[in-house]
Amino acid sequence: MKGEKRRSVRLNQSLWISVIAAAVSVGIGVWIVERLPLEGALLIGGAVIFMVFSVVHAEFISKETEREIMSAGMEQSRMQYNLVYDLPVPFVLTDREGKVITLNREFREKFDKKTGKRNISQMFQELHKKVFPGEGENRVYQIGIDQDIRFRVEAKSVEGDTEGESYIAFYFFDVSALMLYEEDSRKRGLVAGLIYIDNYEEVIEGMEEVRQSLLLAVVERKIVKYMQDLHAIIKGFERDKFLFVMEEQNFQKMKESRFSLLDEVRMINIGNSMSITLSISVGVNEDNYPDTYKSARIAMDLALGRGGDQAVVRNRDDISYYGGKTQKVEKSTRVKARVKAHALRELMLTHDRILIMGHKNPDADCVGAALGVYCMAEILEKEAFLVIDRFCPGIEPIIKELDKADMGDKIFVSNEEALALKNGDTMLVVVDVNIPAMTECPELLNRVATTVVLDHHRQSRETISNAVLSYVEPYASSTCEMVAEVVQYVSDKPKLKAIEADALYAGILVDTDNFVTKAGVRTFEAAAFLRRAGADVTRVRKMFREDFDHIKIVSYIINHAEIFLDEFAIATQYGKGVAGATILGAKAANSLLDIQGIRGSFVLTALDDMIYISARSIDDVNVQVIMEHFNGGGHMMVAAAQVKDKSIPEVVQQLKQLLTQMKEEGDL
Repeated sequence: MKGEKRRSVRLNQSLWISVIAAAVSVGIGVWIVERLPLEGALLIGGAVIFMVFSVVHAEFISKETEREIMSAGMEQSRMQYNLVYDLPVPFVLTDREGKVITLNREFREKFDKKTGKRNISQMFQELHKKVFPGEGENRVYQIGIDQDIRFRVEAKSVEGDTEGESYIAFYFFDVSALMLYEEDSRKRGLVAGLIYIDNYEEVIEGMEEVRQSLLLAVVERKIVKYMQDLHAIIKGFERDKFLFVMEEQNFQKMKESRFSLLDEVRMINIGNSMSITLSISVGVNEDNYPDTYKSARIAMDLALGRGGDQAVVRNRDDISYYGGKTQKVEKSTRVKARVKAHALRELMLTHDRILIMGHKNPDADCVGAALGVYCMAEILEKEAFLVIDRFCPGIEPIIKELDKADMGDKIFVSNEEALALKNGDTMLVVVDVNIPAMTECPELLNRVATTVVLDHHRQSRETISNAVLSYVEPYASSTCEMVAEVVQYVSDKPKLKAIEADALYAGILVDTDNFVTKAGVRTFEAAAFLRRAGADVTRVRKMFREDFDHIKIVSYIINHAEIFLDEFAIATQYGKGVAGATILGAKAANSLLDIQGIRGSFVLTALDDMIYISARSIDDVNVQVIMEHFNGGGHMMVAAAQVKDKSIPEVVQQLKQLLTQMKEEGDL
């Protein structure tokens, strides 16, 4: 309306221009009369008549014009109001505080119960003053009225007629149907998956041929039937490998059952002394089908790297694990070890310098495996160095023996020295760890082009991704066992120094808790090889004899342990000023398993600003899955984690809540 008034004023001003022109003409006529009386008189007379006519005309026209303009403006305003009021989209106009100025018919019909409220923030909690658009801004919100009705709200800042005055216009678009279509489309999207039989060769070994074929047929039938019930397409592409494709909505049913196929196949028994286990991998939510299949392949590598008998779901970068309740069966064949050994040998021959790196806070398995790789480098006449913290209490007995052999100062280098030694012909071998952040010098992983990983821990989502050769076997008792096998294929008659053989043997001894935990046939074969190579059992035993004070600390930890849920032992210690506190915690965790009825033990060690958790179990509790909740990992029966910036009571409480939850859900 104010705009119409301004246009009326401008028109009136233009009408009075003729009156001004007539007045000017009268003035000119007076000036001419003095020189030309007749002509001047005629000009004055005509100008007066024109001026009177102009005044009368201006008065009449201006009032009529103003009346017409105001009428047209009012008509336009009514039209605009009617257009907004009848707009088929709910609309609300508010001031900058959210106070409702006007709303249309569609809004009243859609939100009948809310129209009595005078502020939009009272109508919708999501639309409060803090999220309103600023001057000249537009914003979009998503609000839900109930479970099935969703609106996309577009808010626009609108200028008022007065300078500095502004309002906010809210438009509500019902996207409920669109979201239902999107959800339906997502549910009908295809996911790709793989199923591998983990231990088919080991299971059929020793079975009658007729039973072998029958066993495979029963397993295949069980898999196909399970997938058919989920309306999946499944196809076997090798004797023990299958590819399946299904809609995502059916995959959700598969997840809800927690991949019950794993348990169903494990229970098959037609004379086989060993249970068959599966590994299942699924790729979800990728941009296209090739990427979905690639994601499933990556997930399968993780499942196998973690020991099999589990399902791994990869949703872009998010990874979920299911199962993994049984111990990985040791493979009797050494074919893989031989193949990896030959590949490692070829890589070593093409590089002049070899850096061997372990994990932070190294243990006997770490330094023993590193010395085994150092022995390979010696056999191949290559320069090699160990990037390991030689001052760690856990490896002190081995370091003393190395110093006696005049090797300690020659083979160990610091992180800075290792980075300086790196050149174009340098190769990096990482032992006893496959998580980048846990290596002694993570920066070295990005500096060296050729990286090899030798490890026996189950893989997690964070792995060394740039390795040209990765030999990760969770079935192995220790990395020393793996290295002892590999070194036998590097040379026909490998010669180990006494300290190298002792260190490898000590690594196996410590990680198996004196051949009690995870010791298989190949473990004893590796120990026998090391014994023939010069390892002295008595010397190793003397090397790792306990300090009396340490025995008292371990006894104190055990004495103050708490039994939780009648089957879990939880103990704590403060490691400040205690040499090798984390190792003592691990020993205490091992000893707690000797208590009757204890299925799992957890010892928490506070050291500096970190809580170190050592987790152990007998056989049916997967402590690795438990430690993964604390961003740790390890094996099914031996695992660990590190928690930063938390107190022992906080971590104990978190652990108890997790154990309680997992037991209630049937995961323990």
